[in-house]
Amino acid sequence: MHLYVGTGREIGAYPYDNNKERMSKLYNAGLKSAARLTAMAAGHLPENSSSKMVRFLRGRSNLLAKIRGELGTDCRVPTIWVHASSLGEYAIARPIIAALKRRHAGCRVVVSFFSPSGYEAVIRNPGQADHVFYLPWDTPRNARDFIDAVKPDAALFMVSEYWHNYLSELSRRKIPTYLVSALIREDSAFFKWYGGDYRRDLECYTHIFTPDISSLENLRRLDDTRASMCGDPLFDNAAAIAASPWSHPALDSFCRARRVFVAGSVSDRRDAAMTTRLANENPDTRFIFVPHDISDRNIHSLSESLEHGSTRLSECSGGTDFNGVQSLIVDHVGDLPRLYRYGTWAYVGGGFTPYLHSVIEPTVYGIPVSFGPRIERKSTPLRMIELGIGEKVENYEDLRDWFAGLRDNAPELARIRAAASGYVEENLGATDEIVSLIEGDLKERGSLNRQKI
Repeated sequence: MHLYVGTGREIGAYPYDNNKERMSKLYNAGLKSAARLTAMAAGHLPENSSSKMVRFLRGRSNLLAKIRGELGTDCRVPTIWVHASSLGEYAIARPIIAALKRRHAGCRVVVSFFSPSGYEAVIRNPGQADHVFYLPWDTPRNARDFIDAVKPDAALFMVSEYWHNYLSELSRRKIPTYLVSALIREDSAFFKWYGGDYRRDLECYTHIFTPDISSLENLRRLDDTRASMCGDPLFDNAAAIAASPWSHPALDSFCRARRVFVAGSVSDRRDAAMTTRLANENPDTRFIFVPHDISDRNIHSLSESLEHGSTRLSECSGGTDFNGVQSLIVDHVGDLPRLYRYGTWAYVGGGFTPYLHSVIEPTVYGIPVSFGPRIERKSTPLRMIELGIGEKVENYEDLRDWFAGLRDNAPELARIRAAASGYVEENLGATDEIVSLIEGDLKERGSLNRQKI
C-alpha cells in the first residue's frame, strides 16, 4: 500500500491491480442497485408524499443538467467544492467557508449534500455558499461530469466521506482534496481484512484533519503522516452562532421569564419516549422539542405523547396565547443551534444510535447537556462528562435523576456555565489552522488570488 508522505502533492496514483478493479466493479454495481431500489421504493409512495426518500429522489431529477446550467461553462475565479453528508456535517464546513470567503472574497464556493435535511436547510439560507446542490450518485460518469461542471481547485469532505469514484477522479486530476474532522476508530474498516478499498480511498486525500488524538494515532497505524490533529471546527461554528444576535417572536413569548428544557434533534422512539415522559412528569416546566424528522406523521406522534398541551411553532406568532401550552414543537430545520439560547437544560438526540447529534451547540450557551449512551464515535461527550457539564443517560430514570439534581440547583448551574465557557474557549481556533494549510497548498499551486484563464 502506498500512503504518501508530507503535503500529498503526489495524490492518487495507487497501483493498478486486479483486486482493485474487481472491488470497484462490485462497488459500482452495488451503488446502481441501491439507486434502482430506492427509486422503486419511492414509486410506491403517494405523489404528495414529503418523505425523505421522495425528497431525496426528486432533488436528483435532471441534476447534472441543473448543475451545468447554474454554473455555466466558464469560471475565471478559484472554486472550492465542499461536500457534507447532511446538516450536521455542514456545521463543520460553515466556519471554513466563512474563513475562505473572508480571506479570498472572489473565490466561488460550491456546496453539495447527500441528505435532504442538509440541502433543504442550506438552499433556503445559503449564507456564504455561492451554489448549493445535491451530490449525484457516485458513479464513474457522474464523478467525471460533476467535476467537469464544478471545475474545483480544491475539494473538502467532512468526517467520514469516502465516495470512491469522486475521490478517484479528484486524485486522477491531482486536485487537492481534504478530509476535515475525520473520525478514525480502531475498529473501523481500514483495519479489517476487507478494508483495502477503504485504505485506497483514504490515500486520495491530500491532507486529513482529525479532531482528536485517537483518530490521529489510528491513522498513524496506517503509516499515514499526511494527517494532523487540529481540533473541531464545530466549536468555532457554534460559538459564532451563539455570539450572533437572533430571536424569534413566538419563542420570545413562549419562553419569557421561564426556564425551558430544549430537547434537540429528537431522533428515534427512545429519545421521544424519554423526553416526552419528562415533560409529562414536569408540567410546570416548559419544553421545546426539535425533532430530527419533521414529517407530519412524526410531529403528530410527538404531539399525541404530550399530555399538557403542545403546538407547532409554525402555527404561532409573537401574539400567541400560550396559556395551557407546555410544549412547543419546532417543525422546520436549520435553527436548532440558535434555539438552544432559550434553554436552561438540554437533551441532544441520536445517542441511542452511533450518530449522536451535536452536543457542542448547546454547550456554547453554558447549559447542562444530557445524551444517550452511544458516544464511542466522538471524544467531545466523554470530555464533557469528565468536566461535569454533560451527562450520559441510558434510560428514563437516568434522565429524570439528572434533571431533578439540576432543576433547582442554582450553584451547580452556575458552575456548569463557567466550566462550559472554559471548555469552549480552549477548543476554538481549529478553523484557522485548517484554512491556513489549505490556503498554503493552493497558493503554491497558484490557484488563489488570480483569475483562471
